[in-house]
Amino acid sequence: MAGPVWLPHCLAEKAADEMRNDDLTREDVYEAILNAPCIRKTFSSRNPTTLAREKRYVIIGMTFDGIDVCTKGKILKRLGEEVFYVLISSKRSTAI
Repeated sequence: MAGPVWLPHCLAEKAADEMRNDDLTREDVYEAILNAPCIRKTFSSRNPTTLAREKRYVIIGMTFDGIDVCTKGKILKRLGEEVFYVLISSKRSTAI
């Protein structure tokens, strides 16, 4: 059985806007996530729609072109299995 798919398959409007503002493509974001040495931070947040608590992840990585990218996201579950990563925020990083 295959493991979870970690590449983002869903992009929140905020993430899409930030990517557009920072001239980032989906490929830039994928590269940064794949090249990230670790998950920088994990925290709990309340979903504004459902009010349920959700675990969020901050991943900071670098693209093959040397662009530092900071992403925030969550892993969605379907039928109890982790199925894909949702990008909530994605922009050029100033933290590195």
